[in-house]
Amino acid sequence: MDIRHLTSGLSVAPQLLAADIALLKQHGYRAIICNRPDGEGADQPLFAEIARAAQEAGMAVHYLPAESGKVSDEQGIAFGVLFDSLPKPVLAYCRTGMRSTTMWALSQAKLQPLPAILAAATKAGFDLKGVIRRIVNQGRTPVEIAEAEHTVVIIGGGAAGIATAASLLARCPGLDIAIIDPADVHYYQPGWTLVGAGVFDAPSTARTMASLIPEGVHWIKSAVAAFEPERNAVILDGCRVVKYAQLIVCPGLKLNWNAIEGLPETLGRNGVTSNYLYHLAPYTWQLVQQLRSGRAIFTQPPMPIKCAGAPQKAMYLSADHWQRTGVLDAIDIEFCNAGSVLFGVADYVPALMDYVRRYDIALDFGHNLIAVDGQHKSATFSRTNPDGSKDVVTREFDMLHVVPPQVAPDFIRVSPLADTNGWIDIDPATMRHNTIENIHALGDAGNSGNAKTAAAARVQAPVVAHNVLAALGKLTGSARYDGYGSCPLTVERGKIVLAEFTYGGKVAPSFPAWLIDGTRPSRLAWLLKERILPPLYWKGMLKGREWMAKPELADL
Repeated sequence: MDIRHLTSGLSVAPQLLAADIALLKQHGYRAIICNRPDGEGADQPLFAEIARAAQEAGMAVHYLPAESGKVSDEQGIAFGVLFDSLPKPVLAYCRTGMRSTTMWALSQAKLQPLPAILAAATKAGFDLKGVIRRIVNQGRTPVEIAEAEHTVVIIGGGAAGIATAASLLARCPGLDIAIIDPADVHYYQPGWTLVGAGVFDAPSTARTMASLIPEGVHWIKSAVAAFEPERNAVILDGCRVVKYAQLIVCPGLKLNWNAIEGLPETLGRNGVTSNYLYHLAPYTWQLVQQLRSGRAIFTQPPMPIKCAGAPQKAMYLSADHWQRTGVLDAIDIEFCNAGSVLFGVADYVPALMDYVRRYDIALDFGHNLIAVDGQHKSATFSRTNPDGSKDVVTREFDMLHVVPPQVAPDFIRVSPLADTNGWIDIDPATMRHNTIENIHALGDAGNSGNAKTAAAARVQAPVVAHNVLAALGKLTGSARYDGYGSCPLTVERGKIVLAEFTYGGKVAPSFPAWLIDGTRPSRLAWLLKERILPPLYWKGMLKGREWMAKPELADL
């Protein structure tokens, strides 16, 4: 644990894990304050999990969340009041510790000299110069004072962001690029389905961010709070300002766990799991191995979601294990899908239906999970009937695999970049913002109608790299993205239905049918998923090697 001492009785830290609580207790901490909202990261335990561990340890625990970079004066005051009321010493945490430090600083603005606040934060390793300027300017962040300025700024160090940086450097070595991302760890999230099936172990899907950011690219380890496109500036956590000539936005999306009543309190126990969280994918495999009879429910929320096939991948692999171990006949499997079809591209549905019948899966379309009672093992769904009417139904379960609703990150939804639904408003072919010429976006947060998959980002990255360099006058022509996405649907251990398609659900196979027929389960496609795609991701996509991903060019 990276604990930073701020002042008498108060320390701050990055994201805690439930396993950290016992050590905090040993170190004498008596209270915990969480300043991070749930759902900011796929490796983030929900507050309810931390609260359970703290309460079991006899420690006070409180939830005072703030969006990254948007700590208000009122929240600062609330933090001071809460801190004063708690037994000392107190540990406050968020993603990196910056929000907690900012809240403390705002709470002390009228109690201590500003140089003393700045010195305490600096000693703890936090740069609060932007916060101090905000206090002096009565709540306003002066964007004219930039902490840094770069030719290209990329928001997000996930698959899309690092791949785009690598593709830019492959075309223009020495280009001045900065990636803004607060995370220390980068995850190969497509591998979590196989972690939940006992094929991969979780640590194999993780690398340090520092080891992946291309050489020569500046890493600004912070979170973005707001955009000032009219000034070519972004505001960071801590009220710092970074300016750019071209901006690329690819922050991923937000998993909205709190949209389902009761889910945060029971996720990770009582048979409730999700492969969409790094630390819970192993729990999925544990539940699958332990279940010998009963009902297993797998859910899918309304679109759009990250990797639309992932909810049923978990289901098929679980059913395959139960079949192989001879207990499938004693287990009732239900797929509760908020949508109306099994898969959005009709060509792949017949092969999937063969497995639905093989595993005797009950398909419940129009079923959207709205509440979970973990103690009584019941799940409640809003059901849309064929005539359009709606009612509420409750199902009991022994195992529940949940896929949460998904939205654009908070700082995107409230920004001038967003459309009316909160997604970044971009041209689906060029990936350029529809109204702001020097901004491009790719990955999960854009409103282009492609599947939100790593395969899509792999093809989008070279398109954006070319078009950004064209905007800088370093290349000519316009690169076009055709909506390509891929979803390797793991229907059993050892076989995959390799769905590949472009805009409009047009089938777009990468291989000849005699090698891999994507509409049929294939062992070769499984080898592609298990053996080839992970190294292709780490050593190809993230290194700017655009195998089978060269963009199409058109004249400007």
